[in-house]
Amino acid sequence: MKRALAAFSVAASFAVPAVAQDGDPVKIALIHGMSGSALEAFSKQTQTGFEMGIEYATDGSMAVDGHPIEIIKKDTQFKPDVARAALAEAYADDEVLIAVGATSSGVTTGMLPIAAEYERILIVEPAVADSLTGPDSNRYVFKTSRNSSMDMQAQALALQPDEDLYVATLAEDYAFGRDGIEAFKRALDGTGATVVAEEYAPQGTADFTAVGERLFNALKDKEGRKVILVYWAGGGDAPGKLQSMDPGRFDIELSMGGHILPVLPTYKRFPGLEGAVYYYYEAFDNEINDWLVKEHMDRFGTPPDFFTAGGMASALAVVKALRETPSLDTEDLIATMEGMSWDTPKGEMTFRPEDHQALQSMLHFKIRVDDDVEWAIPEKVRIIEPEEMDIPVGREN
Repeated sequence: MKRALAAFSVAASFAVPAVAQDGDPVKIALIHGMSGSALEAFSKQTQTGFEMGIEYATDGSMAVDGHPIEIIKKDTQFKPDVARAALAEAYADDEVLIAVGATSSGVTTGMLPIAAEYERILIVEPAVADSLTGPDSNRYVFKTSRNSSMDMQAQALALQPDEDLYVATLAEDYAFGRDGIEAFKRALDGTGATVVAEEYAPQGTADFTAVGERLFNALKDKEGRKVILVYWAGGGDAPGKLQSMDPGRFDIELSMGGHILPVLPTYKRFPGLEGAVYYYYEAFDNEINDWLVKEHMDRFGTPPDFFTAGGMASALAVVKALRETPSLDTEDLIATMEGMSWDTPKGEMTFRPEDHQALQSMLHFKIRVDDDVEWAIPEKVRIIEPEEMDIPVGREN
């Protein structure tokens, strides 16, 4: 990888890829972890959704305004140094116009300065952490994925908080988990609800006995509704381990967000559980989602999943930006994308001009168990609209 190229004038050498002539391809890089982590499934879904999104948005031509779209795929191996090198190679050697990635918030954080160095756009999908559009981000970064504040504000709304609610939290000990719990606490401000304890455990934790006992002890003597909020993306079955410790003996209930379909069978242990989630294929009624569900079922025999919809949303943003920009110059693309709204499988999204976070809806669900369905169904209670959530601005332009 030719990182030494960075020593030259980035603005002069790499600001505009060679796509000026009709028929030349517009190159888009998908930079995701495809090996080395349990989160590979998220990346694979994102890639499928992205490819289907380009197909849908171009009516199957895979081209925009005479430019074929060429998708270049690179594996971060879930390592920040590999991700940075892969992104630099995509910009410098492959001459990609836009990159999309990555899966882990921690890995993606390391990619942000590379976008600024090469003065090229990076669309963050599906990494979640608020900090990805925060003070350490930059004007070349746009984010189609939801952020931790959306997760947690929607989660708080789903709990219908008041002064009778006491919550203890469990999250993974890295950017995803800590940003999420901070966002959840902000969402509860002014509601009267109280967070009585916070626990953070390393990714890969398998034994939650001590953590569970501390959470139970923090809640068991409270008079009111007692909830443990679990914000956990990886393995280890944190909610299942807590449930096996019988929180019900203290009138403690669990709450958590939704998950990908392969994980939802485990939610059958939690009938009636309420929470919030980015997407479930049956919950959104629009033409794009109808197409995605039908085509995904026809091609793969399963419904589209959580991150499939996210990958498609990022692809639809790319195609709309390419169609509306006056040129393929990065500055024109930035001007086009700031404030841009576009339709997705979960409704309209809008890039907020101040920090380039895509504002979007969330789903308040209640778990329903149907013996004829292999997974628990996150049945729609209601759609939480973007204007119901007060998402902090992460970075001022």
